[in-house]
Amino acid sequence: MAADLSWYQDARFGMFIHWGLYSMPARHEWIRNFEEIPNEDYEKYFELFDPDMFDPKEWARLAKAAGMRYVVFTAKHHEGFCMWDSKYTDYKITNTPFGRDALREIVDAFRAENIRIGLYYSLLDWHHPDFTIDKFHPLRNRPFEEREAYNAKCDMARYRRYMKDQITELLTQYGKIDVLWFDFSYKKVVPHKEGDNRSAWFGKGREDWGSEELLALIRKLQPQVIMDNRLDLPGKGDFETPEQYTPDDAMRSGDGSGAVWEGCQTLSGSWGDFRDENTWKSPKQCIDMLINHVSRGGNLLMNVGPTSRGYLDPRAVAILERFAGWMKYHARAIYGCAMAPESFPEPRDGRYTYNAKTKRLYLHLMNWPFKHVTLKNLGGKVRYAQFLHDGSEVKFRGHVDENLPMDANVAAGDIALELPPLRPAAEVPVIEIFLR
Repeated sequence: MAADLSWYQDARFGMFIHWGLYSMPARHEWIRNFEEIPNEDYEKYFELFDPDMFDPKEWARLAKAAGMRYVVFTAKHHEGFCMWDSKYTDYKITNTPFGRDALREIVDAFRAENIRIGLYYSLLDWHHPDFTIDKFHPLRNRPFEEREAYNAKCDMARYRRYMKDQITELLTQYGKIDVLWFDFSYKKVVPHKEGDNRSAWFGKGREDWGSEELLALIRKLQPQVIMDNRLDLPGKGDFETPEQYTPDDAMRSGDGSGAVWEGCQTLSGSWGDFRDENTWKSPKQCIDMLINHVSRGGNLLMNVGPTSRGYLDPRAVAILERFAGWMKYHARAIYGCAMAPESFPEPRDGRYTYNAKTKRLYLHLMNWPFKHVTLKNLGGKVRYAQFLHDGSEVKFRGHVDENLPMDANVAAGDIALELPPLRPAAEVPVIEIFLR
């Protein structure tokens, strides 16, 4: 059975959750890399982790209200800490003061809200004793001899076995998994000079992960699961993953056809909780981001980073609630929608989404125009138009007598929508256009 992408392309909007021990220092999820923290100095977070305010039902409620139809949760991030009761390591949440299987509770809570389940699994593991030092490892700047001695004791074959065992656990003990999100492959760097064999500069890819074997295992255990493109297996991922940017146009596959893609984005400048980081996006920016992704044929995976006590930052909650307010009235301009036909160029300050099944075109007015907005190539093709938030009619006209005032003229083949002088209260007003 091939992976089913239909639900995924219909859903369009998901929640990413980055949560682990790094929420305790609250200085970025890559803190071990940035501050070059060895295992022994990081151990204090493991010994004290106790998210007493953890309430996955509240997370799921907020996601559902915001219109998110799937979740991707970090079962294991680069720090190596496992958020489930894995029998293949002691470095897991059930061995902390918290003592419970957080993944189990999250899966149950989101399934209860009819939200599909995705799991993130880091290919990197800065805690595992068999994971060799490379250019991203916290010990990368140790003296060359020390790094080489460390790596001589490592066995990446054992690490590959560990990953396969853990992926088997995740795909056999938590019911149907809809998405697997691996992170990430990084190419080897050419040595500075001939004979330079400094392992700290090398990257890792498909051979290091055993990607072909992992893929075969996954397809055997849960053939329907959708996977990202970060296993370093070109052409074998189900979707592309642009990170922290929005493509200007539709993404293309190698043969030039449209690619399935999902942009992953943060509400602030980091994925995990970062107490002192202060570049949070506005609710309007975030809603614009969702529209921009769908208008280019993609999904948006919007991230939250819970605190170490287990609740979401109030700023994240506020943005999710603004998503909820907008999606309550505008969901049908998102679900099941994609790019508009190329023959319909977007107007200035506007974005189109299009539902091919219903033959409805949605004009998202990112900035409010004055009096009217002209739509190219829609002359004779529109049956009716209305504001989506309240269903009120929006009048339109086509080409008229050239002797009329300039603002009344519409070029042949185009139409002009007549807009009220006051902008509707919606964060981003949307006009639903019923095509003939």
